[in-house]
Amino acid sequence: MEKLLPRFLEYVTVDTQSDPHSQSTPSTEKQWNLAKKLVMELHQIGMQEVSIDEHAYIMATLPSNLEKHVPVIGFISHFDTTPDFSGKNVKPNIVKDYDGNDIILNKKKNIVLSPDYFDDLLQYKGQTLVTTDGTTLLGADDKAGIAEIITAMEYLVNHPEIKHGKIRIAFTPDEEIGRGAHKFDVEKFGADWAYTIDGSQVGELEFENFNAASAKITIAGKSVHPGYAKGKMVNAIGISNEFLSLLPLREVPEHTTDREGFFHVQKTSGEIEKAEIELIIRDHDMEHFEARKALLQDITNKLSKKYGDCIELQIEDQYRNMREKVEPVFHIVEIAKEAMESLGIEPIIKPIRGGTDGSQLSFMGLPCPNIFAGGHNFHGKYEYVPVESMEKAVQVIVKICELTAVQIK
Repeated sequence: MEKLLPRFLEYVTVDTQSDPHSQSTPSTEKQWNLAKKLVMELHQIGMQEVSIDEHAYIMATLPSNLEKHVPVIGFISHFDTTPDFSGKNVKPNIVKDYDGNDIILNKKKNIVLSPDYFDDLLQYKGQTLVTTDGTTLLGADDKAGIAEIITAMEYLVNHPEIKHGKIRIAFTPDEEIGRGAHKFDVEKFGADWAYTIDGSQVGELEFENFNAASAKITIAGKSVHPGYAKGKMVNAIGISNEFLSLLPLREVPEHTTDREGFFHVQKTSGEIEKAEIELIIRDHDMEHFEARKALLQDITNKLSKKYGDCIELQIEDQYRNMREKVEPVFHIVEIAKEAMESLGIEPIIKPIRGGTDGSQLSFMGLPCPNIFAGGHNFHGKYEYVPVESMEKAVQVIVKICELTAVQIK
């Protein structure tokens, strides 16, 4: 484990922020900087069949050391970071023997990571935490996962007495903008199933996620001098506000949990002549998900009838709940669960309130549950990861490889 922390610290200092407005893959050139480093490192630790394609998808193999055939399994993480918060000039701070009190991230800007607000911190008293300096995100999502996979593979390379089948690993760009699996070559990867190492706290094991869609509402108005506007002006801003008022007030991220779905308004803009609303739709239940899309259409129809045909609604499905693809091969979840339990880790099996490459990959023919990587408070300046959690993730990866070798006939 002595290489795990330095490895992670090296990765997070490389800016790999993705860009949803770019049409290229990867969406930013700077993602190549880390991708190329990872390829070199995989060669150095002794991995075989190391490859990187024209879109920066990295794959590598740890050959089987068994005489019998067992399923090929995979482990996958992404190297981009979210465009929601700066990932430039990341300066990680190391807090040893955390005492359970406030952590001053940035004294000058009075940015404090406090257990009074982030009570998960109290789980990690006495441990070593890696935090931000309060001006950027950290990038544990998902550079912690990459560091854990590489460390686990290096351990298996150096300990051939641990029996395992063929193991495939992959690192992908653009997961944070929903494209991490778009150009993933499942056939080339060649695994029977895989695990994304992209969850949060220790013990997380997830095999169901939101059904997801994005929506854009465009409203066309008519500008007329306000003194003579009666019966003539169509104020797109006012219609936009009315549209939002017809959405369920409490069905938003800040008031929902577990399997409760929501509408999340991400951006509004407008003038009298034109207004736009961008939002996302999320629900674990497919019937409820379809009802949410239907509600947007109903509101559009209602307001178009009221104000004239001035509203355009565009809905784009993004990903689906992978549960339907994982349940038929549920032993892959049971193996991960047993791996955690054998290491004294209590599995936390719960739905993902978000998306994962594993969802798209599952529908592409690669069943792919998600396992913890250890970090907390992703996508912002309060992000942190306990080193001990990263070490446990490494142990779980190794144990899954062992269990697959001895359990599968």
